[in-house]
Amino acid sequence: MRNRILIVEDQPDIRKLIWMTLEFGDYELHEAENGDDGWRKAQAFRPHVMLLDVMMPGSMDGLQVCAKIKSDPALRDIRIIMLTARGQKTDIEAGMAAGADAYLIKPFSPLELMDRVEQFLSAPDRRAA
Repeated sequence: MRNRILIVEDQPDIRKLIWMTLEFGDYELHEAENGDDGWRKAQAFRPHVMLLDVMMPGSMDGLQVCAKIKSDPALRDIRIIMLTARGQKTDIEAGMAAGADAYLIKPFSPLELMDRVEQFLSAPDRRAA
């Protein structure tokens, strides 16, 4: 079975860069353009890993989506990597407080992103399919 990854990013060029970084891995990739769409797709696809921007249009930003997922018993095992331009210490603390499993700052290293994704997918506590 392929590992499911959900990319939640409002900027098409950044979504494309993330997609290109991950497309050759053995992943089933899904995209969402905002927090509301990301929340719906997380419920529908139940990804193993979610790459989540903070600043997005819609009624929920990335921090709200993260907190909502981590408070839902059916979804809380999704590993969330915040992938955002917000890099101040208080931003990182807010992301981790919302339940993020990792926090990467844009511009990000594609190799670091791949390493984080693989780290979470190979972890023994990863949710079963």
